[in-house]
Amino acid sequence: MIAPAPLGRAQSASGHGSSAPPLPDRIDPVALPPDPRLLRRFGVLRALRLGVLPWRRIGGRVVVLCATPPEPETIAALASAGFGRPRCAICAPEVLRRALLPLAEPVLLLRAETRVPLHQSCRIVGRKPLCLLLVVALSVTALSVALAPWAAFALLCALCALTLVVNTAVKLAAALASFRPVPRHRLLALPGDDVMPVISLLVPLYREGAMLVPLLERLDGLDYPRDRLDLCLIVEACDTETRAALSSMPLPSWAQIVVVPTGRLRTKPRALNYALPFARGSIIGIYDAEDAPAADQLRQVVARFATSDRRTGCLQGVLDYYNARSNWIARCFTLEYASWFRVILPGLERLGLVVPLGGTTLFLRRHAIEAVGGWDAHNVTEDADLGVRLARHGFRTELMDSVTLEEANARPWPWNKQRSRWLKGYAMSWGVAMHDPGRLWRELGAWRFLGVQVLFLGTLAQFALAPVLWSFWLVILGMPHPMSPWLRSETLWGLALVFALSECVSWAIAALAARRAGQPWLALWAPMLQVYFPLATIAVWRALWQVLRRPFLWEKTRHGVFNPTTPLTLPPPPSPRRASAG
Repeated sequence: MIAPAPLGRAQSASGHGSSAPPLPDRIDPVALPPDPRLLRRFGVLRALRLGVLPWRRIGGRVVVLCATPPEPETIAALASAGFGRPRCAICAPEVLRRALLPLAEPVLLLRAETRVPLHQSCRIVGRKPLCLLLVVALSVTALSVALAPWAAFALLCALCALTLVVNTAVKLAAALASFRPVPRHRLLALPGDDVMPVISLLVPLYREGAMLVPLLERLDGLDYPRDRLDLCLIVEACDTETRAALSSMPLPSWAQIVVVPTGRLRTKPRALNYALPFARGSIIGIYDAEDAPAADQLRQVVARFATSDRRTGCLQGVLDYYNARSNWIARCFTLEYASWFRVILPGLERLGLVVPLGGTTLFLRRHAIEAVGGWDAHNVTEDADLGVRLARHGFRTELMDSVTLEEANARPWPWNKQRSRWLKGYAMSWGVAMHDPGRLWRELGAWRFLGVQVLFLGTLAQFALAPVLWSFWLVILGMPHPMSPWLRSETLWGLALVFALSECVSWAIAALAARRAGQPWLALWAPMLQVYFPLATIAVWRALWQVLRRPFLWEKTRHGVFNPTTPLTLPPPPSPRRASAG
């Protein structure tokens, strides 16, 4: 409903209230639905995002219901739709949404699941090259083992050695490149709070009722003007636990709840796609339910985007864990994350390779995420896939020196399920990218094309073939190797040396990452990575099986198992040297 007083203020503020015919005292857009022709012309999704509803034409002018006084972007959009000088009336946001949702929901659901173009989505094309590769590889392996088992094992050893050398070389190059200064334009001063861009924070929630209170407390600690902040809490319609928890607690004025209807699948990227039209920000941020971001993180985002051109489509923050001391898995997981976010990813950025994104603490320019078609609803590692698609569309991803703390998944079976999902997503992302290798080569160039092969296929191959590599511990320990009768001892020792040097590189990177994370004590746990990473070998074979049988299954990670009992202290931001310009 619209009361007469707000209506009068809106009309007089726009300068159209004095000469136009009077409007009804109260307008209920649910009981008196809008003219469908006006809504079609404007676009229902644009109406949702801007919080407006072209209602009806009265006295030759279009009456537009607005959730808030129209901003310049809204006025420009109304003009571009050919509405001339519309009459604006303020309408309660919940009333506006009730009127728009029945009209928008069919479009929202379709776009949520099929928004990414077919040739870049794993809903169909992603499985074909991957399944073909798996079938061929398994068939050749089985035939080789049947006809010449020792030759087959020798071939596997050679393939493992090649994978190991390439992956180690890329990690070493990334580690060395991470020391290289990065030119960054220095922003002399941030704009005033009243002209800060609106940032929409999308937080997908599924069975997260217990995490809502700490989540809202942590997000409330963000230093950003509240009228420029738009928090979208995204909840599944079938998730009665989270919906009940949300309905029983007061929400800040800058928060909204987006309920995602049940559909053919239930994944995080589908929920993000559904919620995107509700977000009103020009910058889209993603957080998870257990995240604890640095207080100044959003101001850093604004500063970085303000000094970057439009080709910088995404900023990726640093992820760290607040429960590193929980157990040995948590310590190793923290070391792995520190190595990835503080050494490898900065190095990949400096080397000009594609940067696979993390699933949270990433910030996208709205025009960039719209241009690439949003998220692939069928990809269970939507973040890594999005990093590739941003690069294919000509956008850059840059690393940001701001830390968000998360909860390390530190129990063996839940860890395995989470890692299986990640590796399945890597496999599907590689399958999508390689559906048309020539096109991928043209869009990325030779250097980044090869980088995609190493980052995705190389990761999968190294974990899958790891048992062959482990056999070289026998040589190092002075025990007979299965290939001893067929290979000279110098060759065996050479392969064992390559294996040992690769482990030394991994330990050195872990030690460097621990120091950059401000937790040098973690370096003492680097040798335990020899026990930790074999868990991923189990996960990768489970992931490849799921590619064939259950490709779109999203195995939920439970949060709140290791909640902190003391106030969180953020570790230092990354400290590689930066060069300033300007």
